[in-house]
Amino acid sequence: MPVTAEGSLTARPWALEGTTVLDLSSVGPAARATRLLADYGALVVKVGPVPRRAGVATAPPAYAYSGHRSMRRVLLDLKAGGGRDAFLDLARGSDVVVESFRPGVVDRLGIGYQAVRAVNGRIVYCSTSGYGQTGPRRDWAGHDLNYLAVSGYLHCSGRDADGAPALPGATVADIAAGGMHAALAIMAALLRRERTGCGEQLDVSVADGALGMMALYADEHLATGVDPGPGHYILTGRYACYGVYACADGEYLSVAAIEPAFWANLCRALGLDDYIDAQTDDERQDEVRAALTRRFLSATRDKWVNLLGPADCCVAPVNSVAETVQDEQYRSRNAIVKADHPTEGVMEQVGPVWAGAAPPEDPYSLPDLAATDTAELLAEAGYDESRLAELTAAGVIA
Repeated sequence: MPVTAEGSLTARPWALEGTTVLDLSSVGPAARATRLLADYGALVVKVGPVPRRAGVATAPPAYAYSGHRSMRRVLLDLKAGGGRDAFLDLARGSDVVVESFRPGVVDRLGIGYQAVRAVNGRIVYCSTSGYGQTGPRRDWAGHDLNYLAVSGYLHCSGRDADGAPALPGATVADIAAGGMHAALAIMAALLRRERTGCGEQLDVSVADGALGMMALYADEHLATGVDPGPGHYILTGRYACYGVYACADGEYLSVAAIEPAFWANLCRALGLDDYIDAQTDDERQDEVRAALTRRFLSATRDKWVNLLGPADCCVAPVNSVAETVQDEQYRSRNAIVKADHPTEGVMEQVGPVWAGAAPPEDPYSLPDLAATDTAELLAEAGYDESRLAELTAAGVIA
């Protein structure tokens, strides 16, 4: 978060304070994007469907997507004329719309970019999809793993015991290639709007974002014809100086001593000085790797961390999630915050860790997803009590 030279918080408004976002997503990359926007101070209004009388209304767990902290909720039947009109009336006073339907769905519902632009020419309309609004895969269903697969990410990753590309430990495509991609594009569009006065439509493809993350390897292939894969490059396991090693207690240590100075520090600290000049010697990598493996198996992970961490060796523990959220590094930076849920009570969750984000509340007040803000928000948009009652009775809003 921003601080003055003296270290106190500045009084300036947070980046997106006063910005209203209508969020038509429920999960996935678009929901990650609006979580980011809310953390930067935007008011995010989650727009969901009206529960059907014959069906069962489900809500995500209280902890999902940080419990929808700093967000409000509206339920509309977008297939009904009154629900479509209500959405457009909300869009009239909003800054951003985020949607993640299949390409073409919002136009069929009458709430696509052109329809919203007709009532609000300054709207930034972000369409987030797996493969984008154009191209031969535009209508394909997909999830995180699929986008990492088509981008080359999985091919360059490590292999499991059967030799197949290993599953990633996080939804990298959803979070970075999709969510951060969309949030960055939205912020850039809002900045551009301040200069031009005009909104725009954004076509965010998660697969495109995943390709962007693979640019180092893709550019190498385009320039040289080489097809990078596991073990091709220092970052994909070619050299022993960059890898994961087991320790005496069954835990693991990450080693990323890429620069020669860090590698030399590591070798000296381990008593393996003979290997300082062998860092990138391809013929000796099996020997170097075996020496490191034996050495790390002689002591526990935390002993190595305490010895090597402060010694400029580029070493860190492989934490479990349970260890991560208790790690002193994160706790000292207030990365874990408290949140109070109306039915689940006080819980901890990851706070707004992004540089320049709004400061955390103490504690956050999480919304009850069994309740909605529909009537209040539509009243702010000009709906009187009789109109709200009519729409409610018709099952158009809830």
